[in-house]
Amino acid sequence: MSDTDVVAVFVTAPGKEEALALARQVVEESLCACGNVIPNVTSVFRWNEKVNVEEEVLLILKTSAVKGPALIARIAELHTYEVPEILSFRVEDGFGPYLTWVRECTSVGSFDGRE
Repeated sequence: MSDTDVVAVFVTAPGKEEALALARQVVEESLCACGNVIPNVTSVFRWNEKVNVEEEVLLILKTSAVKGPALIARIAELHTYEVPEILSFRVEDGFGPYLTWVRECTSVGSFDGRE
């Protein structure tokens, strides 16, 4: 496997509407190529000194490593949580044309290779 310059950013949200709104906004701003909204995630976490169990939605965003920091900052700005979960993972390998499409969508003068 070889390292790529693409990252996947995982974000949890309280519901589908917020996850969709976040995804749409950052795709429109060319901060990421696409987002997947995965419903029915049960999260167990400690917050304010107690253990909580909440139903959430997972949002997976794909972007270039260059745009990763700006994407993280924008999600933090738009998110309704006080401390949102925003985790970035470097993509080690993948389908070449897809990785190229992610890079092109997040470059200046964005391009949608699926047209």
